[in-house]
Amino acid sequence: MYTPQDEKRLYEQAKELATIQVTDNADTVLMQLREVINYADWKYYVQSNPVLSDSEYDILFKKLHHTEQNYPELVTADSPTQRVARGLSERFPTVSHLVPMLSLDNTYNADDLNDWDRKCRELAETDAIEYCVEPKYDGASVSIIYDKGALSRGATRGDGVMGEDVTINVRQIKSIPLSAALMQYGIEQVEIRGEIVIHKNVFEAFNKTRVAEGLSPLANPRNAASGTLRILDPTEVRKRGLSAILYHISDYTLAPGAQRPAALETHYGSLQWLYSLGFPTPAKEMKVFNHIDEVISYCSEFEARRDDLPFEVDGLVIKVNSFNLQDRMGMTSHHPRWAVAYKFKARQGTSKLVNVEFQVGRTGAITPVAKIEPVYIGGVTITSISLFNEDVIREKDVRIGDTVLVERAGDVIPYIVKPLTELRDGTEEEIKFPTNCPVCDSVLEKQPEEAAWRCINIGCPVQVAERMIHFVSKDAMDIRNLGGANIQKFYEKGFLTDIPSIYHIDWDKVRTLGGFGDKSVTNIQAAIDGSKQQPLNRLIYGLGIRFVGETTAKTLANAISHIRDLYEWDKEKLCTLEDVGPKVATSVVDFFERPENRHMIDTLEAANVNLLNQKKEQMVGDSALAGKTFLFTGTLSQFKRSDAETMVEEKGGSILGGVSAKLNYLVVGEDAGSKLEKAKKLGTVNILTEQEFLNLINSESAQEVNEAN
Repeated sequence: MYTPQDEKRLYEQAKELATIQVTDNADTVLMQLREVINYADWKYYVQSNPVLSDSEYDILFKKLHHTEQNYPELVTADSPTQRVARGLSERFPTVSHLVPMLSLDNTYNADDLNDWDRKCRELAETDAIEYCVEPKYDGASVSIIYDKGALSRGATRGDGVMGEDVTINVRQIKSIPLSAALMQYGIEQVEIRGEIVIHKNVFEAFNKTRVAEGLSPLANPRNAASGTLRILDPTEVRKRGLSAILYHISDYTLAPGAQRPAALETHYGSLQWLYSLGFPTPAKEMKVFNHIDEVISYCSEFEARRDDLPFEVDGLVIKVNSFNLQDRMGMTSHHPRWAVAYKFKARQGTSKLVNVEFQVGRTGAITPVAKIEPVYIGGVTITSISLFNEDVIREKDVRIGDTVLVERAGDVIPYIVKPLTELRDGTEEEIKFPTNCPVCDSVLEKQPEEAAWRCINIGCPVQVAERMIHFVSKDAMDIRNLGGANIQKFYEKGFLTDIPSIYHIDWDKVRTLGGFGDKSVTNIQAAIDGSKQQPLNRLIYGLGIRFVGETTAKTLANAISHIRDLYEWDKEKLCTLEDVGPKVATSVVDFFERPENRHMIDTLEAANVNLLNQKKEQMVGDSALAGKTFLFTGTLSQFKRSDAETMVEEKGGSILGGVSAKLNYLVVGEDAGSKLEKAKKLGTVNILTEQEFLNLINSESAQEVNEAN
């Protein structure tokens, strides 16, 4: 799509456009801004190799938007600003596909593929067929039409003949170009099939947010993509971070007198051609083979590394590569004869729901947990599955005694997809949600904006124990050897009553228990004493404030000098911090307004627990690592991950949760996986071994010593 000369020109142009004021020649400047932003989108969303920082991109986008507001007569339909729609759609009208969107026939093993290959050769009347193999993406199928190079329509699969017109939402997906140089090749109209997908890391973050809000997670990325595509508010669609993979040209019309491009002779050639025009295709994942044995071998190899891809895939699609042979072979009313899906081993199973237990969490939320007969799915035996809240139970109409379909959402979280109601025999029982806490018998309460019922008794035994367990956990105060089992035992014996009591344990009484000799007690005492000097962010996280995770705790700690500073912060001030929204701000204010929580902080201070942001006093402003971002992946052998992260933060750097354009350094240990591959594809991340990381840290330390002398 872009020559090296084009890329150099556009990069330099981006830097220049960021500095100019648009006072004249607005039409020329607008054209340049659109070209640069489209180029940046292509590099980021299609090639996964960003050339501009987020801030640089934002400056250019805002300048484009502001200039178009001043010159509305110069706005074009394919401007990047026109992805953002205004207002809500009342409904999605139904439209006809130019060519029916058929299903694919499925195969599951080598015998199936050999049989399909035999039929293909018989239909094509040839002894040898070239096959193209590509991932079968697990998302929402769409059909997209371009007229004279401009995106004119996007539709869901629907029933295969008719689908919903979701053009307004398709335009929000940045990997899909609003226009392309199709007319240069004589293509007047083209219908392209594809899959709307969501990155696994985006899906995981989205589900974490839902769970934190007391909502059930979506079962899989497919549901997330499909549901998002039908949201009536396009601005909300834009926020969800959908991507697209376009995998088939189903129909095209040539302009009068135009010749068919040579690339349109094969499926492989057509998708490589689309990729060169800026379309997101599986160009890098596609393989061409001359024999079905090679295809079978590749299917086995690919399934073993399916988790390395950033998207969920549930199989591979094998297609006859030649379009002429495809036409000769034709299709049934259900599926094309020239393509087949090879399905990977299922990560679903069925089981019987035998009971439901109601568990009380650290924040008082009541979580129903389904107990099922053991079922083996994707390498894991599952016996318990969260039902999340009462609304989920009612929506799914799940009952004790039901046979249920179980799936590992994102191949990780066990999830009940649905009950198999057709198998009911009348003995099933409705699940009755409790009105009182199953532990302390307090009446449960539910806020209008929340899905979860809660026990609001702060003295509820389970909540008290869970708060202490969270406080001593690895990512909080990291008090080794005082884990959940010991906390529970000490609490039941009366040795612990609340968080501050951790620093006042009667060790003579502990020694009377079996398994707590002098060495064991000494180790726990040392860990407790050492925790008193943990950095402030660990204490804030350990306090268990609702919606405050590790990252938010660091944000809060970095903004203050002493934890009591938060007593004076209101919601408006808190919302000025990065990643702190109204919900988090309300929770923080509520926590520090409570007298019992202020008393707890006073008691912790009396026990000499650190309440200061010591880094604020000692911040290394001139460090070359100040403001740099790090991420660690794989198995580290020379240091613990938590220690390495502390080293970074002491130098003024920060830790990211995943690989993105914002990442500066990826430190790689043994058996590094998808994060390393993604960083390589981005091309902007400095990849370090453990030793190179230590050299970087040590060189910084040496520099500081020299400067001090």
